[in-house]
Amino acid sequence: MATKIKRSWAEPYKMKMVELLKMTTPAQRKKALTAAGYNTFLLKSEDVYIDLLTDSGTSAMSDRQWAGMMMGDEAYAGSKNFYHLEDVVKSVYGYKYLVPTHQGRGAENILSKILIKKGNIVPGNMYFTTTRLHQELAGGRFEDIIIDEAHDPDNEFPFKGNVDLSKLDKLVKKYGAKKIAYVSIATSVNMAGGQPISLKNLKELRAYTKKHGILIIHDMTRVAENAYFIQQKEKDYGNKSVKAIVKEICSLTDGATMSAKKDALVNIGGFLTINDWNIFEEARNMVVVYEGLHTYGGLAGRDMEAMAIGIKESVDDDHIRARVGQVIYLGEKMKDYGIPIVRPTGSHGIFVDAKKFLPHIPQTAYTAQTLAAEVYLDSGVRTMERGIVSAGRKPNGENYFPKLELVRFTIPRRVYTQAHMDVIAESTARVFERRHQIKGLKMVYEPKYLRFFQARFEKL
Repeated sequence: MATKIKRSWAEPYKMKMVELLKMTTPAQRKKALTAAGYNTFLLKSEDVYIDLLTDSGTSAMSDRQWAGMMMGDEAYAGSKNFYHLEDVVKSVYGYKYLVPTHQGRGAENILSKILIKKGNIVPGNMYFTTTRLHQELAGGRFEDIIIDEAHDPDNEFPFKGNVDLSKLDKLVKKYGAKKIAYVSIATSVNMAGGQPISLKNLKELRAYTKKHGILIIHDMTRVAENAYFIQQKEKDYGNKSVKAIVKEICSLTDGATMSAKKDALVNIGGFLTINDWNIFEEARNMVVVYEGLHTYGGLAGRDMEAMAIGIKESVDDDHIRARVGQVIYLGEKMKDYGIPIVRPTGSHGIFVDAKKFLPHIPQTAYTAQTLAAEVYLDSGVRTMERGIVSAGRKPNGENYFPKLELVRFTIPRRVYTQAHMDVIAESTARVFERRHQIKGLKMVYEPKYLRFFQARFEKL
């Protein structure tokens, strides 16, 4: 009987340019990490071998995107690239009105100032750092309404980004629908480990919010990755294209903020897109104050052109299969070594459970921050903390203590090879072997906002 041959997938692209990487010694890495205050954000990129700090703005652009950059119309007003981007957003996502911004947090700032009044509640499927900060600065208060499974790294439920409608209903009954600024819905929930929301759940949420007159605002930075998981795991969607699923997701929301530095495969850029004319009119006025004219929003014409092309590439089935496939490959390697990770594997990176990896180090000694530092020391692989440091402080000054204390190994799109994934897994396994010898950190400098970017630490 003939052996059945397994068919492997391969990247749907080939390389025509490479960037040479600097190889460092353990002594050089120790010196660099000490100078950075044990904060991987403060490392110089030239001292990093494989950079998994973020997938934001770190993707490799295609030849078509680079060709589009040469088509940049750098007129101050009415750039043709803006109108191309506007057409693509309407075609791919289906939203009516577009306000470009320099990146996603520019859109979050404008949206929060328009929709949030002092004392408002903003329910969402787990917080994100910049999003929650903008909501708080506008006078609102974020409330987590994600399902309980999302806070359990070992739970294999395929749609851990889902909303618990009973949690939302309790908030509406307690505060009244008018106190709810909007429901904030992220696709591929970052802080939960890149976990998707199902269309079934989103449809139920849409029915509930329509009944109560509440807006749904979509954080759509990884919507194509979420759509891929729906295609693969949700009943009745296996024969639909990622592009069709993306449009259906967007049709169930009232507007969106977008950091195009993720799905859309560009190094800078974002936008706010909305269906309500009055909100759009206010946003179009505010973008002039905070970002730039409403037809460029802080971006060069060439950046808008690359974004328009990248959006179309992002919803290609072959692209997204390879993108998420590489993440899943790394996840399987990690599991083979016995490394505790968030399950199931998410869309944009591997999230290692630092509490289980270093159970002897309490959150107050910055478990995940410690682990991220140790991985860098071992191999020059840069990751980042997603735990108590990222969670920050409550408005009253107390620390948030998130249930998830994670190290994020974020995979840039179209950048690294499978061999790089092997190196990453092997390095993490080496650290895992000596985990009992590792000691925690103390924070010696803390900035006022978003402390994970600039905080400094010392070894205990």
